[in-house]
Amino acid sequence: METKDPSTLSSWKELQEMAAGFHLDLRKAFEADPGRAEKLTFEAADLHVDLSKNLLTEKVFEKLLELAGQTNIQGLLEAMLRGEHINNTEDRAVLHLALRAPEEKVGSLNVDGQDVVGDVREVLERVYAFADSVRDGSWKGVSGKRIETVVNIGIGGSDLGPAMAYEALKPYVQKGLECRFISNIDPTDVGEKTKDLDPETTLFIIASKTFTTLETLTNARAAKAWLLAGLREAGAIDESEAQTKDAIAKHFVAVSTALDKVAAFGIDPKNAFGFWNWVGGRYSVDSAVGTSLAVAIGRDGFEAFLSGFRAIDEHFRSAAPTENVPLLMGLLNVWYVNFLGAHTHVVLPYSQYLHRFPAYLQQLTMESNGKRVRRDGSLVNYETGEIFWGEPGTNGQHAFYQLMHQGTRLIPADFIAFARPAWDLKDDETEARQHELFLGNFFAQTGALAFGKTVDEVRAEGTIEELVAHRTFPGNRPSTSIMARELTPRVLGELIALYEMIVFVEGAVWGIDSFDQWGVELGKAMAIDLKPAIAGDSAALAATDPSTRGLLEYYFANK
Repeated sequence: METKDPSTLSSWKELQEMAAGFHLDLRKAFEADPGRAEKLTFEAADLHVDLSKNLLTEKVFEKLLELAGQTNIQGLLEAMLRGEHINNTEDRAVLHLALRAPEEKVGSLNVDGQDVVGDVREVLERVYAFADSVRDGSWKGVSGKRIETVVNIGIGGSDLGPAMAYEALKPYVQKGLECRFISNIDPTDVGEKTKDLDPETTLFIIASKTFTTLETLTNARAAKAWLLAGLREAGAIDESEAQTKDAIAKHFVAVSTALDKVAAFGIDPKNAFGFWNWVGGRYSVDSAVGTSLAVAIGRDGFEAFLSGFRAIDEHFRSAAPTENVPLLMGLLNVWYVNFLGAHTHVVLPYSQYLHRFPAYLQQLTMESNGKRVRRDGSLVNYETGEIFWGEPGTNGQHAFYQLMHQGTRLIPADFIAFARPAWDLKDDETEARQHELFLGNFFAQTGALAFGKTVDEVRAEGTIEELVAHRTFPGNRPSTSIMARELTPRVLGELIALYEMIVFVEGAVWGIDSFDQWGVELGKAMAIDLKPAIAGDSAALAATDPSTRGLLEYYFANK
């Protein structure tokens, strides 16, 4: 597709003019338009989304939608849905939406000679059969005991997605089953995650598409050594090759398409679940990468999870631009980044179960849109990407909200909350429901950020003059509020898909390839090149740059 420089478009230039000296007083905006909240609140599947506290006027709204038309977001979406190779730097289709396509769509999408949905459903059925066998106890370890702990070993999207989703959906996890996640090559990670486990009841999922990822394979070998040592110590197996092979086959499965390497590791290739080069790791939690989640919440739970993705996919495809939540949120982010000078974006889930959601979004957003060239290779001359960060609930209030309320930075914020808690506890002292106390903070913080506290209001409270400036809050700090009835597998799928589409919108406007990640590769390649120097090879050490050489010398002296 044609790559446009958005900064040359009339809508971009008009937005620049609007942004010059832009100031929106949110108090006055709500006073002038009592219907503002209603006009800027939308439904997207099960999500109730209030955009009214954003720095958005009717003229900005109209011009952002014009920018969406001039950058042909709809055309890029249609090309993606057709299976065109919109990931042009890797010459690949981008088909993560096919991962959640329903069974009746089998045969409806043929790309590069493959029935994409048919392939997806075939793998899903194999994942479900495996998950069922672990859940019902028919899959047994080498000593005949049922599996109690599933340990996922992966990194990047092969860890962040399933780990986040497992934490988010703990109320739906089958009793007697636990999942753990190992990603860091730091030996502390594998050591801590396995130290209290019983190898006879532990099963490992090794998630690596190529089965060559350095961190994942290193940790997989450590897990294999731990398992075999523990089984032998317990007398479950002896030192024979046959029993060793049987133990690995019954305690390891793979998420990979490199069946030869899977087999060389000792995993039965029939217990390897594949995925495809048209899905990036950060978009893969609803593929076989989510096998650990499928084991934890079961076939029905995982299908509900997929249904949430589908609901937002359909909303994004079919909703009118003026009511299209992912489109509007993506365009708002462009407004803040490119015209109002924001550099970061905070995500604040008022749910402890979503404590890993900001970390998940960091990869999704920053790996996708952290680009400095457009699809045609030309350098951008405008900002791209945002630094995503966040913490759950009131934890963040006692950490960094000071900067948000009274600092000098513009920090757009997304607040996420649920009407119904998983734990409906009561505070005996105040006789209040704890969830109501919690949500009180959710409601109050968005209002406080938007409307602040004026000098006159501070003085009216009897504040001494010397402290008035310190206790004044300027307000006009933008936020989006996202609510749902409760955090279910379906709603989690909707939240993930919402941010996937926001990323898509931003990338389409900026004219960048949101689906490659060349920036991830350089550090990994250099780490491999440094292996001889780290091992003490003097020639390799001498060839390193002075700074690295100095650090290595410190390491040698102190290891």
